[in-house]
Amino acid sequence: MQYWLFKTEPDAFSIDDLAARPNQTEHWDGIRNYQARNFLRDQVKQGDKVFIYHSSCKEVGIAGLAEVVKEAYPDHTQFDPESHYYDPKSSPDNPRWVMVDVTFIEKFPCVLALKKIKTMPEISEVGLVKKGHRLSIMPVNEQEFSALLAASR
Repeated sequence: MQYWLFKTEPDAFSIDDLAARPNQTEHWDGIRNYQARNFLRDQVKQGDKVFIYHSSCKEVGIAGLAEVVKEAYPDHTQFDPESHYYDPKSSPDNPRWVMVDVTFIEKFPCVLALKKIKTMPEISEVGLVKKGHRLSIMPVNEQEFSALLAASR
């Protein structure tokens, strides 16, 4: 099993939105960065645990936990001209972008703020705390996952 952090803007989709979905499951679409896409396509697997991270909001930080329940498959929004995520260079025969399905596990009592994460001495490898790392999908090693999970509860 691997561990991940998926960023989302809660005005668009939040941990509460995931919890409210039928079966508390939703596809994770709209990834349009090649490195993040490669993580989804090549490394994110069924059963992996995922921190849901709220960004571009008042309370920036880790809001909850989810699990990958379906591995990478073509992101349908790339084919929809009405979608913000439409990619005219992508086709059903040769899709550029993928998504995975995640299911809700828990919402944390409060958001584990980025400011707090940056003060945790055991957190040094997660892209969140490194300069220039702005990916929307990033790996989290097992030790840091455990530390972040403990701090979130």
